[in-house]
Amino acid sequence: MNIEIVSIAKKEKTIYDPLYKDLTKMISRFAHVTDREIFTKDVTKAHTISPKASQKAYTKALEAYIGKDFCITLHPDGKLVDSFEFSKLLNDKMSVKFFIGGAYGFEDKFLQKSDAVISLGKITMSHKIAKAVLLEQIYRGFSILSNHPYHK
Repeated sequence: MNIEIVSIAKKEKTIYDPLYKDLTKMISRFAHVTDREIFTKDVTKAHTISPKASQKAYTKALEAYIGKDFCITLHPDGKLVDSFEFSKLLNDKMSVKFFIGGAYGFEDKFLQKSDAVISLGKITMSHKIAKAVLLEQIYRGFSILSNHPYHK
């Protein structure tokens, strides 16, 4: 299985990189993970204009990646799922793409193109933390599907 995480984020080294690496290695027993961070000039410019302009720029930057795979968008107003429901999103898929938006979230137009829109919770978290939580839930989801004791 292939998993791709596509996010609006600047490519930079962070203190979270070792955690991402460890979680990706754990997931590699079940799936190959690709992490794609996108931050275009249009996104940079839009951030100086308005939240709505920023959302449009995110859609423009990400629309080439949404479509043929099973696409799951992380959004604060998405469906709250527990780990078992999350695992079902991974079950029997060949390829899954997860989308993490920018600071201003997603346009409805982008959300409507997603196969699922989920929330990691009601709290606000940075993209870096959201990615760590997402990776951990992906591993937990595969553990649930394979009856691995990690989930206990």
